[in-house]
Order: sequence, then C-alpha cells, then structure tokens
Amino acid sequence: MKTLSTTNRTTHVARTLAPEDLRPGDFVGILSETTELPSFLWQGELPAVAADEPVRVRWLGQDGGTPLKVKAICLPFVFVRAPRGGHRTLDVRQHQLVRLKRRYARGVWKAMRRRKKRG
Repeated sequence: MKTLSTTNRTTHVARTLAPEDLRPGDFVGILSETTELPSFLWQGELPAVAADEPVRVRWLGQDGGTPLKVKAICLPFVFVRAPRGGHRTLDVRQHQLVRLKRRYARGVWKAMRRRKKRG
C-alpha cells in the first residue's frame, strides 16, 4: 500500500540575535534571562568563587514564546511592547533575545489581544 502525504506547513526556528541586529518593528522573544546573586548564598559550596564575587545564574523564563514588538533601542536597553498592551525595558546584557517569524508573532499577538478584550 502506497501512502502519499503532502503538507504546505513549514517549521521555523527562532534565531538568537546580537544586540546590534535589533531593529524597531522586530518581533522578539526572550529565550533566557540571567541574574547575578552573591556567592555567599551557597555557603562555601562553590570552591572556585570568592565569597564576595557574584555568581551568574541563567534560567528560562515563563513567557519565552510571547512575542514582544521592539519600539525603540538604545543599547544595551530595548523598549518593547507586549501583546496585551504593556511596555517594558529589557537589558540585553540580562536577556537573550531571539527574532520571531513575523507570521508566528502576528498570529500569537492577535490571539493574545483578543483574549485580553474578552477577559
């Protein structure tokens, strides 16, 4: 038995961005966030770090796939708008950003805005 399957769907991969590649109007997502914590919180469990040096911790955020629209850039800061209307400033030294495909971003943006109006 022969089976023929055709689809017109393509999968895209979000690409990490260098800060200088950002442009107003881009849709970006936060891939990961980094924060610095004092090393004394580990109570000597980090032998290679002095007690007064900060330790960088990287984690994946809760809203990583949420498209944010770039409104203005003054590196290292990026001013973005969220789908539900909020604004925030990101520091590219603390946030790793990815460029999202416009089609994906617009679809999610539209769905999230609709949900805001209902709720």
